[in-house]
Amino acid sequence: MAVSLMELIKVIIIGIVEGISEWLPVSSTGHMLLLDEFIKLDVSAEFKEMFLVVIQLGAILAVVIVFFQKMWPFDFGHKEDGRSIIRKDVFSVWFKVVVACIPGAVVTLLFDDYIEAHLKTPTVISIALIFYGIVFIVIETWNKKREAKIVSLSDITYKTAFIIGLFQVLSIIPGTSRSGATIIGALLIGVSRVAAAEFTFFLAVPVMFGLSLIKVVKFGFAYTSAEIVILLVGVVVAFVVSLVVIKFLMSYIKKRDFKLFGWYRIVLGMFMLTYFIATH
Repeated sequence: MAVSLMELIKVIIIGIVEGISEWLPVSSTGHMLLLDEFIKLDVSAEFKEMFLVVIQLGAILAVVIVFFQKMWPFDFGHKEDGRSIIRKDVFSVWFKVVVACIPGAVVTLLFDDYIEAHLKTPTVISIALIFYGIVFIVIETWNKKREAKIVSLSDITYKTAFIIGLFQVLSIIPGTSRSGATIIGALLIGVSRVAAAEFTFFLAVPVMFGLSLIKVVKFGFAYTSAEIVILLVGVVVAFVVSLVVIKFLMSYIKKRDFKLFGWYRIVLGMFMLTYFIATH
C-alpha cells in the first residue's frame, strides 16, 4: 500500500516537532500528544505508539554525529605500536553514563506498562509541563548567586552521574522531559549548563536506543510497505532537525540560562490543560 502525500506531510511535521522537542527541555511527549489532536496518522494504534518512540533514533544519530569526537573512544589517527590509541577519558564518561542509566532502567522495566496505561494523560502531562517549568525558573534564579562546581564532562564523578541518573527517573512521568529532568538534577548539584547538556546527550544514546528496542520488540517485525516508509521518513526528518537544534542549544546556553524554556513549558502546559478540559 502506497503512502499518500497527505500522510507524508503529516509524518514530516511530526518529525520536525520531534527533532525540536526531544533536545530542548520542553517535553517531546507533551508536544506529540498535542500534535496528535490535530494531526491523525492513518495507522494502527500499536504502530503509532511504536513510531512515536522509534522516531527518536533519528535524534540519537544526530547527537552521535555532532559529538562524535567526544563520544568515540578510539583514535585511529594516532597509533602506538601499530594499535589505535584508546581514549581512556572517553571510556570513563561512558562508564559514568552506564551508572547514570541504572536507576531509570530499573524503574522503566518495573513501571513502564503501568505509566503508559494510567499516567499518559493530558492532565498529567500538562501539570508536569507547568510544574517543571516553574522549577527551571526557580533553579536558574537561584543559580545566579552560585558558581558551577563542575564545568566539564571530565569533572563529573561516578557519584554525580548516579545522582543525575536518579533525577532522570522523574522523566518516566509523561510531560517531565528526559533532558529536562537530567538538566535540572545536574544544575541543582552544581554542574554547569554546558556540561549538564553534554552529559544529557551522552545519556540519551543508550536510554533512547533501549526504549526504541523495547517498543520494536513489543510491536514485532512485520511491517507493511507504508509503515516502513512512514518510519524511515520520520527518522530522517527527526535526524536533520535534531542536527540544527542541538547546535542551537549548545550555542544558546553558553550565553543564556534555561528560564525561557521554563516559561515556554508553563504557557504550553496551561494551553494544553485549557484545551483538553474544554474539548474532552
